[in-house]
Amino acid sequence: MEALYLSCLAGGVLFAIVSVLFGDVLSNALDGILDFMSVDILKPMVVASAITVFGGAGVLITRYSGFSVIPNLLLSILIAICISLLVYFLYVKPMENSENSTGYSIHDLVGRIGEITIPLPEQGYGEVMVKMGAGNVLHIASSLEERVLSAGTRVVIVDQIDGVLSVAEFDENRGDDV
Repeated sequence: MEALYLSCLAGGVLFAIVSVLFGDVLSNALDGILDFMSVDILKPMVVASAITVFGGAGVLITRYSGFSVIPNLLLSILIAICISLLVYFLYVKPMENSENSTGYSIHDLVGRIGEITIPLPEQGYGEVMVKMGAGNVLHIASSLEERVLSAGTRVVIVDQIDGVLSVAEFDENRGDDV
């Protein structure tokens, strides 16, 4: 029975390594052909952890306890199920919910407030910094009203033309009149 546990332990570790290294390659090669068989809780990480924990628990219980074969097997299965459920609910499920894209379209910037980092001349280009998500992005900008805008001026992005943001000075009091 110890050979089964050792092979599960080794197989689980190998499965984990292979799925980490080649998971995307295999997924792209199969192009979703096996998606109909997917069950939400049977993610590769959960399966690999269950197999590995089953093998590891079986080896430890066999070597360090006086249990016979059947209680040892049942206890190993129970431990593997418990640990894999913990992996699923404490790691896999929260990670699925936290996946965010850092990509954005330049059109998403229209209407946002930014700050001039490189001064804008009346006619010409400067740079504006806009907060996007947890970070800031810098883009080439021009003054919509053809006014000089110095560094540190707060602006609103009015339009985007050929990758250049057209900005106007942001006036906090102006919104009350409308």
